[in-house]
Amino acid sequence: MSLTYSRMVRLSDTDAAGVVYFANVLTMCHQAYEESLAEAGINLGAFLSNTSSAIPIVHADVDFFHPMFCGDKLLIHLTPQQVSETEFGITYSLVDASSPEKQLAKATTRHVCINPNSRRRTQLSESILQWLRE
Repeated sequence: MSLTYSRMVRLSDTDAAGVVYFANVLTMCHQAYEESLAEAGINLGAFLSNTSSAIPIVHADVDFFHPMFCGDKLLIHLTPQQVSETEFGITYSLVDASSPEKQLAKATTRHVCINPNSRRRTQLSESILQWLRE
């Protein structure tokens, strides 16, 4: 499911230099991920309390192209892609809402479905597979 998530940079997102603190870009991306799951009809409470599977993030990276400041309005374009029967990745493009051709940062996350008890990989659920296909 591709999604565009709108977000304003808040003061709490910035560091002492007044720009977005690097780790907070991943927080913003994760908010876009949560929104896309909710838009797909996935109940986040049930998703997080599932005792037969969990989907931790096993890799994340961010590249920065321009600084982001408090009050900036962003669009975060999220595109997930299935990697295997147990794994998917998400690409995020953060752009300036007033100038959408200006990419400010890009990020990727990789998620693996596991059984929370055995900590072994397990197949992605049908609801996640449906989310990936949309």
